Amino acid sequence: MAWLRRRQAKDPKSNESLIGKSRRPPNTAFRQQRLKAWQPILSPQSVLPLLILVSAIFAPIGVALIITANNVQNLSIDYSHCGELANSHSFTQIPSKYVNSHFKKRTSAHPVWRLQQGSNDQNTTCELQFEIPTDVKKSIYVYYQLTNFYQNHRKYVQSFDINQLKGQDIDGDDLTSDCNPLRVNGEKVVYPCGLIANSVFNDTFQHFLTGINETKLDYGLTNKNIAWKADRNRYKKTSYNASQIVPPPNWAQKYPDGYTDENIPDISKWEELQVWMRTAGLPKFYKLALKNETSTLPHGTYQMNIGLNYPVSVFGGSKSFVITTNSIIGGRNMALGVLYLIVAGFSIFFGIVFLVKLVVQPRKLGDHSFLSFEDNNDSENRSVTQDIPLREIL
Repeated sequence: MAWLRRRQAKDPKSNESLIGKSRRPPNTAFRQQRLKAWQPILSPQSVLPLLILVSAIFAPIGVALIITANNVQNLSIDYSHCGELANSHSFTQIPSKYVNSHFKKRTSAHPVWRLQQGSNDQNTTCELQFEIPTDVKKSIYVYYQLTNFYQNHRKYVQSFDINQLKGQDIDGDDLTSDCNPLRVNGEKVVYPCGLIANSVFNDTFQHFLTGINETKLDYGLTNKNIAWKADRNRYKKTSYNASQIVPPPNWAQKYPDGYTDENIPDISKWEELQVWMRTAGLPKFYKLALKNETSTLPHGTYQMNIGLNYPVSVFGGSKSFVITTNSIIGGRNMALGVLYLIVAGFSIFFGIVFLVKLVVQPRKLGDHSFLSFEDNNDSENRSVTQDIPLREIL
C-alpha cells in the first residue's frame, strides 16, 4: 500500500480516478437551491386593489377600441353566385344575406347586380351597383375576401422556390422539391413553380368606381404599393428565357399560348401576385386589391365591374367584394374591445364578491412576521460535506 500513498502524494487527482469523479453540484446558492424567494399571501385586502386597478385600466381601453372599430365604414358584397342569380338583361336586387354594410348614415337603395356575358364564357363580368350614403374620408381600401380556403396548409405554405422568385434561372432538377407536383412540365420549368402561384386569385377589378345616375364623377383606385415593402424588394424579374419555362396550369387563360419573350411576367411589378404569395393564417381572409389614400369618396351611387375567373365552388368557399376604411387597429372588428370589457367585468364582479365577503364575514389574519419559510435543519443538511479520505476507504 506504500506505493499507493506515494502516488497520491505526487498526483492528488489520482483519488478521483480510483474512487470516481464526484457528481456533487458546486456549493453555490443557485446550484444548491438556496436562492431567496418571495411568496405573496393573498388576502381580500391585497386582492381588492389589484382587481380595481385591472378594471380601471381594461374598461376604458375596451370602450376606446369599440368606438374606434365602430367608426370604420364598410360595404361587403358576396358575389360568388353572381353567375347563377344575376340577370343578364337588367339589374336585380342582391339577396340580403350576401350584403353587409355599416355607414354613419342609412342607405336608401339596396345593392343590385347584373351579369354581362362577353364573347365567350371566359369573359364574364359581374356588375355591382351600390350606394355610398355619406362622404367617406380617406383612406379607402378595396379587398377581396375568400372563405374556406386553407392557405395555412403545411404543404401549401412551403410550395414555392424563393431563389426562383428572386430572379434566378434555376434548372428543374435544382428547384426545391416543395414545388412538386408543379415543378417541371416535360423538359421545361414551371415558372413560378408551386401550388401558391398556381392558385393565385385572378378575378379582375376595374381601377375606378364608376359614378351612376346623379354621381357624375368616377372615383379612382390604384394597385400600386398594395404589397408589403419587403415583398416588393424581394421579388425580382426572372432571368429565364421563354423557351425554358411554361406557366402554371391554372394560368392557361392568361397565357393560352405559353410564354414568349414579350409576355414573360415581371413579378417584381406584379403586386397582386406578391400579395397572394404572402399566405394567410386562417381559412377566412382578406387580400388588398386596390386603394385610394389621397382623396375622399363622395356620397352617391357607384358601379364596380368584376371579371369572373376564380372558381370557389370547387373548395366550397365564397368570394366577396369589400370596400372599407381602416382605423389604428385595422378593420371593423369588435372582438378585441369586447375581450377587454369582459376582463374588466370579471374583475369588477370578483371585486364586489370579495368586498361583500370581507364586510359580512371578515377573517382575522395572523401576524405575517412570525411566519418562516426556511427550515434551518434542512439548510444545514444541504451543506457541503468533506470528501471521505481515501485511506479510510482502503
